[in-house]
Amino acid sequence: MKVTGDMLIGAANVPAGAETMKALNPTTGQLIEPPFALGGAPEADRAVRLADEAFDSYSHTGPAERAAFLDLIADKLAAVRGELAERAWLETGLPVAQFEAEVDRSADVFRKFATVVRQGRFLQAVIDRAQPDRQPAPRMDHRLQKVALGPVVIFGASNFPISYSVAGGDTASALAAGCPVISKAHNAHPGTSEIQGRVIQQAIAEAGLHEGVFSLVRGPGNEIGEALVDHPLVRAVTFTGSEGGGMALYRRAQQRPDPIPVFTEMTSVNPNFVLPAALAARGAEIGSGLAQRAMYNVGQACLKPAVLLAVDGPGFRETREAAAAEVQEAAARTMLTPGIHDAYVRGVQRREKDGAVLVGAGAAPARAGEGQSLLYEVTGAELLAEPALREEIFGPTVLLVRLADTDQLFEAARAFRGQLSAAMHAEAADHGIAGRLLPILERRTGRVVFNAFSISQEITYATTHGGPFPATSDSRFTSVGMGAIERFLRPVTYQNFPDELLPPPLRGANPLHLWRLVDGELTRP
Repeated sequence: MKVTGDMLIGAANVPAGAETMKALNPTTGQLIEPPFALGGAPEADRAVRLADEAFDSYSHTGPAERAAFLDLIADKLAAVRGELAERAWLETGLPVAQFEAEVDRSADVFRKFATVVRQGRFLQAVIDRAQPDRQPAPRMDHRLQKVALGPVVIFGASNFPISYSVAGGDTASALAAGCPVISKAHNAHPGTSEIQGRVIQQAIAEAGLHEGVFSLVRGPGNEIGEALVDHPLVRAVTFTGSEGGGMALYRRAQQRPDPIPVFTEMTSVNPNFVLPAALAARGAEIGSGLAQRAMYNVGQACLKPAVLLAVDGPGFRETREAAAAEVQEAAARTMLTPGIHDAYVRGVQRREKDGAVLVGAGAAPARAGEGQSLLYEVTGAELLAEPALREEIFGPTVLLVRLADTDQLFEAARAFRGQLSAAMHAEAADHGIAGRLLPILERRTGRVVFNAFSISQEITYATTHGGPFPATSDSRFTSVGMGAIERFLRPVTYQNFPDELLPPPLRGANPLHLWRLVDGELTRP
């Protein structure tokens, strides 16, 4: 599939005008052809208006038609697996094999959402039948289903240029819900984004859907993103990135004449609490495993286990030594962008200024833009005294926290802000402490992991990838897993309607063969 540098607005390929950009190969520092078109408010407006035109027809597609469209996208992603992975490698410096797996993951997500659509449970059909003889007043017939919100803007992420980008889970779940998508591609991987966009564009044409179901735009600076968030026809936004960037979009959306939801995934250190018996029995294994996972993707992962906390005692020294040994074996690797690398360097400099002691370092960088793996240690008192030590540093660094006692462990747990995940490592003898720790963690995260690490994460019906602020801007929702579709739906009640005017999920004959809640009882199709 040829990369042309065009924006994809509906079925149109919009070539470069006066302003362009080129992708950067962060490993070599060289720019990559071709030049990519950059747009602004006019292109944003055109894409959103097409999406709005597409909404009524697309949101009313039947389950079979919409599911077939999602399966078609999955098939087309699989067909370009090799070239998509190669282009992502050029634009990030990360391994081709990693991106092949990421393509597989994204294709699998589209197929899983096709199953969700066919099942129809996401509609949450509810029927409360009329009670004409009820006293003192009769009750009319009430029927409820979930409907799509409207056009959705999706901001691509920098660190996972496929599975959290143009053809990632946000796009899959929005399309599954019946929402047209305008994708704002990340400028760090424009070619990777274009290939994914062309896959979706081709699937729309083959499925015979309205061209406005999907558009791909990009632009310099913040102009096009702000224009998309401000557009009165946009009904929701998703964003994966920094707390600063996410909250800027969130606040902007709340200042609109008609505020809209912005579903952000922003920052998390995913703390790991190693309880005393587990520390004594498995400290070295836990320390080594955590350090290995923290170095994944050069530490540029939202679920990186960045902090390990344990009470100083039997096993603590072994934990430190094992983690340090893993870090010391790690080669310096190219980070995603020069900006991300510079932020990482500033972060570790700040950590040292805040009193963290370096206890392990990987190979020194040989080239500009490489991130060095680093392990630091602080006491529990230092962690509690300095909030910055509890904040994310995006890159290959880990913080080991030496706690004085279990009381300080609970105090440290309460000091963390909202997280995407938290883990506890425990033996049977630790269950009393674990039982006290669990309610503290439940208030601060969307996923609690037991005797395992936060990364990697399975994509299931039970997956939660979310948590209290600042992990996300709305802890009621997940951005990964089948529940992610809930972000793009709202309930509508149909009162006293004749059967022939009701949406198919709510008709008396149940033509879609859905599970439904009828007069408070769950009924089989």
